[in-house]
Amino acid sequence: MNELQELYQEIILDHNKRPRNFRQLENVTHLAQGHNPLCGDELTIYLHLSNGTIEDVSFQGEGCAISKASASLMTSQVKGKSTDDARREISQVVNMLTASEEPKIEFEEMGDLASLSGIRQFPVRVKCATLAWHALEAAIEGKGEVSTE
Repeated sequence: MNELQELYQEIILDHNKRPRNFRQLENVTHLAQGHNPLCGDELTIYLHLSNGTIEDVSFQGEGCAISKASASLMTSQVKGKSTDDARREISQVVNMLTASEEPKIEFEEMGDLASLSGIRQFPVRVKCATLAWHALEAAIEGKGEVSTE
């Protein structure tokens, strides 16, 4: 394993052990529940939106290490951003994980989110990594629920 892969693994393990924003948010304006029946992951994403900005975001639920780490990374990344910027982040991360050809990743621009890039090597785990992102999109759009199936 090269040094970059080791660093990415450490980031994912850290976010799994000490997830950021893992709590039920008060003053919720939008929320969505996400389910991954294949792995058993279940997450609830809580948002407080104000004037098109994600003032606060959190999550709760049960899931595998990848699912929890991805949700933690996601909440850290989108807090304080506009919903348009969050949608771009969603698109970028989902594309990074699901594109048929390996996407060019702007590591400096993506920061710790780049740690999720190695998951594309394990197709069965991609749904675990994208669940929180799909749930965030559903919350922004007021859909309330999303499933990876």
